[in-house]
This record gives sequence, C-alpha cells and structure tokens, in this order.
Amino acid sequence: MNYLLDTHVFLWMLSEPCRLTPSVTSAIQNPNHSVFVSAVTAVEIAIKRSLGKLSVPDHLSREISKRGLLELPLKYAHGERMNNLSPHHQAPFDRMLVAQALHENLTLITHDRKLEPYGAKILWT
Repeated sequence: MNYLLDTHVFLWMLSEPCRLTPSVTSAIQNPNHSVFVSAVTAVEIAIKRSLGKLSVPDHLSREISKRGLLELPLKYAHGERMNNLSPHHQAPFDRMLVAQALHENLTLITHDRKLEPYGAKILWT
C-alpha cells in the first residue's frame, strides 16, 4: 500500500508521535509500504512559518530520507485534479493533498474529517 502524509501528520511523526494511532505508526514504519511527503507540505510549512503560525526546525527535508519516506513532487495534473474538486473545503493545501492522493492512487493519512467527502482513501490518525 502507498500513503501520503497530511502536513500535520508529518509534523506529528517528527515531534509528537504519540498523537498517531498504532495503525498509522505501523503503516508508516512498514518497509513494504511507500510513504510520501508532498512538495505541497514544504510550501505549507514555509508559508505558515513565515507568518509566525508555526515553529519548526530548519532542514526538515533531511528527515524525509532519514526516515525512509519519499518525496512527491507537485505536477500540473495535480492542479488540474484540484480544479475538479468540490469547493466545500476551502483550505488550498488540504485540497491539493487530496488531489495528489486521488491522482496518484495514494491513501491519505490525516486527522482532518473535512476531507472525507472527497472520496480519497483515508487512514485516520
């Protein structure tokens, strides 16, 4: 199975792993699973950090490879997929992650129940 981490899940994994359910921890740590961190996550973190809404260490990208995670680049097709999503959830970063999960056939690991109506496969934290 292949997974995509929502931004908050990536941050919890790094600093508050106790917030993750045992099934999420098991999925992330399973060497037979591919677990992705999106370029969208890097942008979301950078913006929230610059606005003073988030305090995180520099060079989080090192944690991706260190923990055996994979980077998911942002593709034009992801933006097109996002354009076709219902606008019921206005958070653009969340909608982009959903679009990526749908387009790439990934299971999104999230805690955000507002994402459920989009129909992406979800593993809840």
